[in-house]
Amino acid sequence: MSFSMSQRLSKLPTRSIRPSRLLSSPGTRSFRSSAPRAVVYANADQQTFEKVVSAKDRVTLVDFYADWCGPCHTLSPIIEKLTKEPNTSGSSNRPLDLVKIDTDSDDGQALGAKYKIRALPTVIAFRDGEPVAQFVGALKEEGVENFIKQL
Repeated sequence: MSFSMSQRLSKLPTRSIRPSRLLSSPGTRSFRSSAPRAVVYANADQQTFEKVVSAKDRVTLVDFYADWCGPCHTLSPIIEKLTKEPNTSGSSNRPLDLVKIDTDSDDGQALGAKYKIRALPTVIAFRDGEPVAQFVGALKEEGVENFIKQL
């Protein structure tokens, strides 16, 4: 004897759930969201750059890169990983943001000229709107970690 799918489902026991139990019940956990520790601004334009870099009480790493740059592709995931880790934010304990500037764009060329970018990748750290440190070239993860800790 063969049963169709609807016949099999109709024979299963059912239990009604009161709507009030779906919304809240004793012993349930509530979750609170907080502002993210690090924000990544990919392909930022000049306006985004100015806004993020000038933020008070934050440290911003600005990664000047180009799509054709091999070392940029090596460095990018390292910087993204380390900016997301709260324990690498250095002694200042300020939130650490990442702004990525494509130097092949018009805004990227203007910013590159303003900050005298001569080689890629170049990473400049800003605190309260002022450049405080920089490095050029693809560092290993430990090197980037040490750079961040000095900020």
